[in-house]
Amino acid sequence: MKDIILKVENISKQYRLGQVGTGTLSHDLNRWWHQIWGKEDPYLRIGETNDRSTKGTSDYVWALQDINFEVERGEVLGIIGKNGAGKSTLLKILSKVTAPTTGSIKSRGRIASLLEVGTGFNPELTGKENIFLNGAILGMTKKEITAKLDEIIDFSGCERYIDTPVKRYSSGMTVRLAFAVAAFLEPEILVIDEVLAVGDAEFQKKAIGKMQDISKGEGRTVLFVSHNMAAVKSLCTRGIVLENGKVALNSDISEVISFYQNMNSSINFYKTEFVQKDIYIEKVEFERGISAFYSEEDIQVNFVLRYNVEFEKNKFLMVRIFDDLDQALFSSEIELKRDKSLYNLVIPKFTLVKGFYKLNCIVYHPAITQYDVIDSCCNFSIINNRPDFSHLETFDIGKVYSQTKWI
Repeated sequence: MKDIILKVENISKQYRLGQVGTGTLSHDLNRWWHQIWGKEDPYLRIGETNDRSTKGTSDYVWALQDINFEVERGEVLGIIGKNGAGKSTLLKILSKVTAPTTGSIKSRGRIASLLEVGTGFNPELTGKENIFLNGAILGMTKKEITAKLDEIIDFSGCERYIDTPVKRYSSGMTVRLAFAVAAFLEPEILVIDEVLAVGDAEFQKKAIGKMQDISKGEGRTVLFVSHNMAAVKSLCTRGIVLENGKVALNSDISEVISFYQNMNSSINFYKTEFVQKDIYIEKVEFERGISAFYSEEDIQVNFVLRYNVEFEKNKFLMVRIFDDLDQALFSSEIELKRDKSLYNLVIPKFTLVKGFYKLNCIVYHPAITQYDVIDSCCNFSIINNRPDFSHLETFDIGKVYSQTKWI
């Protein structure tokens, strides 16, 4: 039987753009009159989806719309999506920082949140005083907090400044202490936004390790938002993709990451308008017009460049191959020639193993300037493994298969 610790039912959040409340006295009175008579809010029937890239015609926008999911005890749920997809709004509702417009949340136990640097901290109080303040907010007694105090201070690495007001802390120190407080004061549900990106690499590694201990060793639940797909994959067991305020996918973490990486992706890249750059990439396309390949075939990618100034030597086109976790695998470059605008890159067969990949392109003059940079200009996939690695499923064989020579 499932042990559900958090249940989100039909959560929606509506905002009126640029205003507090509905923005007009007549709208406020209309909403109040409907509430008095027990009728539905008339402004819930209007509004547009949360697409930040388009100009709308309504003053109302749905930051979230009809969000439903359940989280089991001890589960680590990753919530991913583009900027503006509604991730932070959802976490604020779960943390009771703001209320949903419609829907309900049912949770069992305390929820601790780390949504932004200094969440819940009073800048005038010292680090130690803020530990006791946050613990009291979570409903812990002074005795319980004191028992955890040394562990919190040691994990944060801020012992030297623990009696200094938090307003003197750097953003990195603040997030270290805030995470330590949230993790060690034993909430049943820990909610963490992208804030961990503020910390350095050493602290991020410690924080991820601690979150794994919290979920696996202590059976507590973690909701984790990050754009670092490697961290999400290593930490989370299941994921949700948000797009324009709605759930686009709720599935296991590998499928969620692949779906997110390929959202709105294109096989080829084209620039149709004139570009005010000395040199720029006009076209990137796969030779055969497809983006799924077998391991035993070469992959040819064609590049068309345009020059708006008189050509000079020492210009290069570099292509970088990234995996679905945004980790660079390898690079290849070619020096540009005066009378040549078409360049062909051939990735030899048996180079990449099964998975999703993307191309990043740079045109540059070494140590001088970058003329054009295109991230994720083309996405493609390898749909099988040759040689067959199925008997090595328990091993991480890497993403690049090197045909080395043994003597």
